[in-house]
Amino acid sequence: MKPNLFLVYVTDVERATAFYRDLFDLEPAMLTPRYVPFEVAPGVLFALWSGRAEQVTPQVPRTSEVGLMVPGSGSAVDRIFAEWSAKGVTVVEEPFDDVFGRTFVIADPDGNLIRVSPLD
Repeated sequence: MKPNLFLVYVTDVERATAFYRDLFDLEPAMLTPRYVPFEVAPGVLFALWSGRAEQVTPQVPRTSEVGLMVPGSGSAVDRIFAEWSAKGVTVVEEPFDDVFGRTFVIADPDGNLIRVSPLD
């Protein structure tokens, strides 16, 4: 068995849905009041979850990262950074070269981290 569901805890599922729909240019597979999945590959879901609201508060630090590995060179990473910056995302780390290649990190409205890097 392989993992096929990746949950991101959010405080406002509607706000988070709008953010990720716009960021990834992807429509949710369905909408519910507390759970919104996006199918990112056949049988693989990236989902937003606000169902444990007592544990999902703005004061709880977000320590995991969602990764987006893109094909191409560092210029592909820089191009996505420019596109997302134009959307007004919160930049945590501007593009820089790391041991695995060009990368940057942004945060969603709840502080969840999203890293873009080259495809391994």
